[in-house]
Amino acid sequence: MPSGRKSGGLAPMSSNYTPVLKKLYNEHVIPELVKSRGYKNKHEVPKIAKIVLNTGIDADADKNQIADSARDLGLIAGQKPVLTRARKAISNFKLKPNQVVGAFVTLRGDAMWEFFYRLLSVALPTIRDFRGVSPKLDGQGNYNLGIADFTIFPEITVENVKKTMGLDISIVTTAKTDEEGRELLKLLGMPFRRSETAAKTAA
Repeated sequence: MPSGRKSGGLAPMSSNYTPVLKKLYNEHVIPELVKSRGYKNKHEVPKIAKIVLNTGIDADADKNQIADSARDLGLIAGQKPVLTRARKAISNFKLKPNQVVGAFVTLRGDAMWEFFYRLLSVALPTIRDFRGVSPKLDGQGNYNLGIADFTIFPEITVENVKKTMGLDISIVTTAKTDEEGRELLKLLGMPFRRSETAAKTAA
């Protein structure tokens, strides 16, 4: 299990270090998918291409709030986020051109595997009355998960949080169908709700 350290959650790297989930994917998931799906070689097996973390920032947020949101997202991701800005003014939403409206981080490689491991093994289980996540994918083999309270991540010190931030997590896979993507994620440990998974499979 991850130690919950405040350094962004990334494990010490060494020349022979392999993230836990990456090792699981190579040693267990690939053989299982080849067996169940009948792939001719491991290059056909779907994999996670990237994970994108995104959060919105209120239009009336001041510089300190924006900095806090960027800091916290950076702690969760283990990498500096990119600020997103409004392209044009929208009076109904009090938006001005070039105004900061959010922040995002794109994770690939070992950083992606490390984040996904912490999400599955530490963050999600801390949600009160957690009973699993929806097994619904986006129709293209990708999975989107909304987190209402980002303080479930161990990198965040609750005492330093002035305003709760929501988080959208997009897990982009190379799967060609939702069924492939769902099986890939399930084998990696995604805690899909059993009743819905069973109903989906039966359908």
